[in-house]
Amino acid sequence: MNQPRRVVGALIRDPYDRIFVQRRSAGRRLFPGCWDVVGGAVEEGESLQDALHREIAEETGWRLRRVLARVAHGEWVADGVRHVESDYVVEVDGDLSSPELERDKHTEFAWITAGEVSLLDENAQVGGAFIKDVVTAAHTWLADASGKSRRVP
Repeated sequence: MNQPRRVVGALIRDPYDRIFVQRRSAGRRLFPGCWDVVGGAVEEGESLQDALHREIAEETGWRLRRVLARVAHGEWVADGVRHVESDYVVEVDGDLSSPELERDKHTEFAWITAGEVSLLDENAQVGGAFIKDVVTAAHTWLADASGKSRRVP
């Protein structure tokens, strides 16, 4: 295999410690119909934080406010390409009730609590537990960081 492709994932949290996920469209080559977090490949010469800024803006229309923590780092292979992914809990600016989804790439979105991560099992393929594990890691970090749970309205 060649040099691994670097990938970033943004685990966007809202004020109630829910995490934003979006469903990949059925026409996607990789992981069609699966739930995913915002993110993608780091471009040549781009830093991980720059990639987070770009991917968040492209996939939601929101702006990265701050990175809270890296909660996961791992490798996966798709189409014979090794990917090295770093996933971060982040906060964003923008209307959280109305993301500007890339409709050709994502068909719906959800904000999920720690108790709702089983939603991510829907249409999960081999290796599909990766997204569930990453979202669970984000919820664990948020619970540890806050020391208390927040009520969802």
